[in-house]
Amino acid sequence: MTLENKKIFVTNALPYANGPIHIGHMVGYIQADIWSRFQRMQGHDVVFICASDAHGTPIMLSAEDLGVEPVELAAEYTRQHENDFNDFHVSFDNYHTTHSEENEELVERYTKD
Repeated sequence: MTLENKKIFVTNALPYANGPIHIGHMVGYIQADIWSRFQRMQGHDVVFICASDAHGTPIMLSAEDLGVEPVELAAEYTRQHENDFNDFHVSFDNYHTTHSEENEELVERYTKD
């Protein structure tokens, strides 16, 4: 291994925005955060990102059970996820949602014929 600085991109599995983060979920994010911080301490350029997965059957079913729109449910749980990560001092460089204009544009760009 060389001693030169490396560019490192880190992410985790995206949590579904259909319920709260539990400690089993949080462990993986804390581990990635620790590793990212260590790599930064070694002088590497690290980007640590994640997002709430705001699409899919789990969100649709939870929203139906609660009598709300899926987009509303996902937005609320995305806010809760961000608060939980902040409370546990998980320091993402960027935390977002798959239900955003930016994500929709990227998906369109990469799935065009």
